[in-house]
Amino acid sequence: MDLPKPEIILTHESDLDGFVSGLLLQRLADRIFGENVPLEAYHYQSWKQRDLREKNAWVSDFSFEQRLDKPSWLIIDHHPTEFTAKQSTFIHDLSKSAGSLVYELCNKHGVQSPELDRLVHLNNVADLFLLDDPDFVIANDYANLIKNYNFWTMHTVLGGKLENLLSHPLLDVMKVQREVEDPIGFQLSRRKIIRINHEIGFVETVIGNNNLIVHQLLADPQVNYPVLLTMMKKANNSVVVSFRSKNGQAIQYAVKLQGGGHPNACGATLPRSVRSINEGIDFLKRTFNPPSTPASKSAAALNSLEALFQDFDRNPSAA
Repeated sequence: MDLPKPEIILTHESDLDGFVSGLLLQRLADRIFGENVPLEAYHYQSWKQRDLREKNAWVSDFSFEQRLDKPSWLIIDHHPTEFTAKQSTFIHDLSKSAGSLVYELCNKHGVQSPELDRLVHLNNVADLFLLDDPDFVIANDYANLIKNYNFWTMHTVLGGKLENLLSHPLLDVMKVQREVEDPIGFQLSRRKIIRINHEIGFVETVIGNNNLIVHQLLADPQVNYPVLLTMMKKANNSVVVSFRSKNGQAIQYAVKLQGGGHPNACGATLPRSVRSINEGIDFLKRTFNPPSTPASKSAAALNSLEALFQDFDRNPSAA
């Protein structure tokens, strides 16, 4: 494959997969072209608002959309998409993380090492949430490291070298949090889930790994919501919401907020007017519970009356 020389490398800022795939693309560009190509990382909302002005670019871990279909653009991703590439080079596989797809391309150009093999495997397990993999627990420690300390903080800590992430001392912090905080956090979160609408519940995460706690709650038979969400206030005062589900319901809500991701694991950044978690709860309730119209109220009343008559027909004595 003849790869176009990129002016810029663009990746997802929010998670380990964007981190791994973005840094690997930088390594690949240096190997092929002998240049340190600039790397930029974005959350979904800022990504959708970014002007794609570059003539040549490499993109990883963002859903393929029509505006990315440009000559001399390389897009590597694993999210579902409705679009077909006609001008760009598009590498796509739903069954692999973006980091794995980029690493396969790296291998073809001689970029490979046992350390990178291990990191790419752990990233794949964490990003695809492969519960049955023996490395699932430690893989989530790696993913949590990027979420806790943020993309560019870890980039600085590692000196931009991906291999330095392997067995990093900060992983001990993630291990202690997992062993001590997660059980406490699960019990605290389980006690109070706030209703957003009939499908969505807001989980207040006080401590612990949000992803693992929400996964446990989705499997809990006493939790009646098919979609659970968490929120986090970032250092810049923006509020980020993460949706989780088991049967693909989550993605529709993230997309409505101009976000994206996987069918069962996705997220979005709330509007700048939302400055706190409580404001976020109110905003989501308004957004996902449209006001009732007179017609819808009448229909609901008729449905209730019809149900009452059906009960009477089945059991007249109860009336």
